[in-house]
Amino acid sequence: MSSTALPYAEVIGDPIAHSKSPLIHGFWLKALGMEAEYRACHVTPDGLADYIAARRDDPLWRGCNVTIPHKLAVMEHVGDPGDVRASIGAMNTIARDAQGALFGTNTDAGGFYAPLGQSDFAGADIAVIGAGGAARAVLFALSRMDVASVTIHARSPLKAMGLLAAFGLKGQVRGMADALGEVDLLVNTSPLGMKDFDPLEIDLSPLPTSALVYDIVYNPLETGLLKAARARGLETVDGLEMLIGQAALAFEIFFDAAPPRERDDELRALLTA
Repeated sequence: MSSTALPYAEVIGDPIAHSKSPLIHGFWLKALGMEAEYRACHVTPDGLADYIAARRDDPLWRGCNVTIPHKLAVMEHVGDPGDVRASIGAMNTIARDAQGALFGTNTDAGGFYAPLGQSDFAGADIAVIGAGGAARAVLFALSRMDVASVTIHARSPLKAMGLLAAFGLKGQVRGMADALGEVDLLVNTSPLGMKDFDPLEIDLSPLPTSALVYDIVYNPLETGLLKAARARGLETVDGLEMLIGQAALAFEIFFDAAPPRERDDELRALLTA
């Protein structure tokens, strides 16, 4: 069978060259001996509608992961049977249903929560940097964790206040340059610190020694934020944890098979080589 005839899924975004999703899904497809592909596709905001229309008519296309900046805009182009619009309010995964119709869902919330599953943040104070599509998934997860308060550091205070209200979270809004509070968990959901983006400049000294710092950026894996946190002896979670977790959920949707998570150490070694 030629590669052009293989079923495939992909990841879309602008930019997209940095994405590690093809490596992850490709590793799993090979490990399972599946004849399918996973690609990266550069899609600009102006080209999103045409992209969806073209893939809708491609019988080999199994779906796509959606990254910056399309997680909100893509909701206008696909079905929403799980009412993601009213819950998380952003989609990161598009696939086909049994009838072939396109629908959207979100695996980011589950991917974010996975590495925190052994920790208890009930009654904890949280700080979240950013108020975009990824922040929505994180806030959705936090709203299910019985946290005490969430402080959002964002460029748009009005947008951030709307997110707190939408997820029923108690908290406050601060500017991107404002000082951190004494929080138990700090999560960077912004692209700051990502390759080709501005660095995230923030003083971690207000954090207690027991705080956890979680950066969902995965390129580079050792972000400036994580480096600063580790220098202070703080526990950290890197972006690969969430990336692999959300990818595993998407893989099952695309290819109707569970990825071999027992090989995660091997996969991380590949991704950090």
